[in-house]
Amino acid sequence: MNAHPHRLSCCRLGAGALACLAIALFQAGCLTTTVSKTPGCCAHGVPSDGPVSDRSLFQLESSWTNDAGNTLKLGALGGRPLVVTMFFAKCEYACPVLVHDMKKVQAALPENVRSRVGFVLVTFDTERDTPAALAEYRKIHELPANWSLLRGAPDDVLELAALLGVKFRKDARGQFAHSNILTVLNAGGEVAHQQIGLNQAPDETVKQLVQLLRP
Repeated sequence: MNAHPHRLSCCRLGAGALACLAIALFQAGCLTTTVSKTPGCCAHGVPSDGPVSDRSLFQLESSWTNDAGNTLKLGALGGRPLVVTMFFAKCEYACPVLVHDMKKVQAALPENVRSRVGFVLVTFDTERDTPAALAEYRKIHELPANWSLLRGAPDDVLELAALLGVKFRKDARGQFAHSNILTVLNAGGEVAHQQIGLNQAPDETVKQLVQLLRP
């Protein structure tokens, strides 16, 4: 399922002002339902040592656990552009394609840029995707060190999904119907670009990442 992003009443998640910002970002056009052809209103670059803006996802108070069992804030991944996708390890169709699309983006980056971009997978499946399960997923899919695989508490997953414009729903079989979105964050954690759908050409996403890394 390639569901479109939707406007959640995200303040109900108890995440404070930044969660409510999701609605404002939708209205401002920063989180779109079509592939962005030019940087949106949140696309300006942010130096790695610069202040975190009020549009940054790095303001989130949530903590995440990676596949090595370490706890971290999203801001710990900052200082470089990130390609972020929400997925789950036992996905039977869309997620392997999403991961392949992320790999296409990575492969298409110029060699001198590739190591300066981070790739982040955040799971919907807070029950089954333990650190060990994510570590196994990394191994099976041969994901390199600049990829981060994260799990979080259910409310934190809902909050992040709202801010990224990702819609998901669990069915009786334990599968998730979900939006298929690759989100580019700039070095300061602001949404700079989104690639919507499966099997998309990586060109525009690569272009945005290269622009974000220009001095």
